[in-house]
Amino acid sequence: MDKVSIVATCKKGATVAKFSITPPLYISVSKTFINIDQATDAPLVKQLFFLPFVKKVALENSTLIVERFEILEWEEVIQEVAEQIEDYLNEGGAILNEVKKVEKVPVTVYAESTPNPSAMKFVANKKITDNTLSFEDTDSAQDAPLVKELFNFPFVKEVFMDENYISISKNDTTQWEEVVMEIRGFIKSYLEEEKTILGPSFDSDNQRANTTNPDQPLNDTEQEIVKILEEYVKPAVASDGGNIIFDSYEDADKRVKVVLQGACSGCPSSTFTLKNGIENILKEMLPGKVELVEAVNG
Repeated sequence: MDKVSIVATCKKGATVAKFSITPPLYISVSKTFINIDQATDAPLVKQLFFLPFVKKVALENSTLIVERFEILEWEEVIQEVAEQIEDYLNEGGAILNEVKKVEKVPVTVYAESTPNPSAMKFVANKKITDNTLSFEDTDSAQDAPLVKELFNFPFVKEVFMDENYISISKNDTTQWEEVVMEIRGFIKSYLEEEKTILGPSFDSDNQRANTTNPDQPLNDTEQEIVKILEEYVKPAVASDGGNIIFDSYEDADKRVKVVLQGACSGCPSSTFTLKNGIENILKEMLPGKVELVEAVNG
């Protein structure tokens, strides 16, 4: 780059001085900065704010317009400021930091059937929530705008959300082939527009609920049951668009009670899954401690 020089101009007694860069840099920016915090991405302007008499700086193409506080006259410092700007630029100092454009990844949503004919899983290529959440009606979705809008569809019965998918249960009067494209399109558009998915009451720091009563202390057996459900059962039911939560354990008859959510709730095959899947796993891994597994909502 050719060496630049600064032409400084100021009317006598004026609070504003102009510093023109020659040859022009043709910066297509026009912006005014009123403090150093606003100049984070404008290093040259930031340098100027270190001068105690600088009140405001405007950048218009290749001209810097500097307004001073009335603690001195421009005649006292204008040439010194011009030389500082000139030296800064000739030493390779940046006027503006390059703003990197972040390309948005196109949102994709696909529908996936589940073992429950009443439930459909809609999977997105972006994170939807940090929590596992279940909504049974509009009242429970007051601080969940996306879910609240889904309940506006008359056939939506329940909504379940996990990290990157939404599982929707419908009523029996509607067939999926009639509405699946409509729901998929709605979710895709909602995510593309980057609308609010969950309100502040759903803190992203919340831990996923492993039990129906997370504040109640668990005994050793209950802790073992929860650990097995987390490691061996939840991944399988999540792939089917559902979730399982530990509810209680009755030592007298070795009975484990769980809550089924999402596509697993009300699924015709849930009884088979409980008896031939979850119950067998717990019996095998906790011999003598578990004999029965039942869903309190199944």
